[in-house]
Amino acid sequence: GLETELGLALTGVGQPDHLLRKGGMKPGDHLLVTKPIGTGTLFAAHMRMKARGCWIDAAVEMMLQSSREAGNVLRANGATACTDVTGFGLLGHLLEMTRVSQVDACLRFEAIPLLDGAAETVAGGYLSSLQPQNARLRSAIANIAAVRSQTIYSVLFDPQTAGGLLASVPADSVTVCLNRLHAAGYLRASDIGTVEPLSDRAAPIHIEV
Repeated sequence: GLETELGLALTGVGQPDHLLRKGGMKPGDHLLVTKPIGTGTLFAAHMRMKARGCWIDAAVEMMLQSSREAGNVLRANGATACTDVTGFGLLGHLLEMTRVSQVDACLRFEAIPLLDGAAETVAGGYLSSLQPQNARLRSAIANIAAVRSQTIYSVLFDPQTAGGLLASVPADSVTVCLNRLHAAGYLRASDIGTVEPLSDRAAPIHIEV
């Protein structure tokens, strides 16, 4: 090929009582994300020489931050479910969690943290090659007409590389959990929504805009 490629595989053994799974979210839980999103659009723009160097430097720094301690904090504060935000994007991974947990979810669009420059590159139409595949999940958004009108709507489907963790945490643990995440160095960790009871609608995710 024209570029050097490197592939890796990692296997390990986990302690069952320490594992956090995608299933287990409960109505009333809050949704926390430990890192901002936007690596897909930023590096798509970078490949076209349309991203500022400081944006890419900051994105790489965030990607290099391990999620190990974040997982410890979430588990210590009663997280009911957890997954990493990677190739399927924020909405895709949340959809996985709602399906296996048999719940709905409500996201607050403005609360979702973005990497520096991601709003600009999404608005400029610089999207990852995986974006179209992820965007097919838009049918999971109950109020898609309202959400689609947002300039940076596409960031919901942005595939992440070395993204953060998405977890559900009981409401009475949210403040303490966020404070501990911030103290541990996850400065952009945010409360982005809530888990709702399972409804009879086909689309399980509502987004406040």
